[in-house]
Amino acid sequence: MKNNSDSQIITEETVTGKIYHIRDQKVMLETDLAELYQVDTKQLKRQVKRNLIRFPEDFMFELTLDEQKVLRCQFGTLKRGHHSKYGIMAFTEQGVAMLSSVLNSETAILVNIEIIRTFTKIIRRLLESSTLKAEIERIKNRLNDHDKNIEIVFSYLDELINPVPPEPQKRRRIGFRPDIL
Repeated sequence: MKNNSDSQIITEETVTGKIYHIRDQKVMLETDLAELYQVDTKQLKRQVKRNLIRFPEDFMFELTLDEQKVLRCQFGTLKRGHHSKYGIMAFTEQGVAMLSSVLNSETAILVNIEIIRTFTKIIRRLLESSTLKAEIERIKNRLNDHDKNIEIVFSYLDELINPVPPEPQKRRRIGFRPDIL
């Protein structure tokens, strides 16, 4: 996507690199979104707080101190002291979509379109990979059945090649047997 003012290109890789997995959800942090939307983080937070009714908990949530420490340690995205006063906001896909109605600039709208496209591609890939996994599992199960059938065929072939002679049976004598007293 090209921004008219400074020809900055926002690529899928740029957006994907700013998506984190927190609380079993794919989210983007306020600082990354503010950078993409080319607004101050304060302005983004202010607009969200003015419109809190638009951001229920499944759209946006604040990170706990433990979650912030994990992000700081694992990703190095948070600088110590920059986020000490207020909790960091994390936005789900729906929250990112709602941001475009709160941040009413052309840049915000265009960036938001790219972010939503990226989320959609990620979801599509996940669905394709789960479908592929199911297909592989089905083939694997079928191959296991084939292995069992092949073992049975080979055991029959072994019996045909090396027949086991039947055990001689004890035969009862036919004829008259006198009673012995």
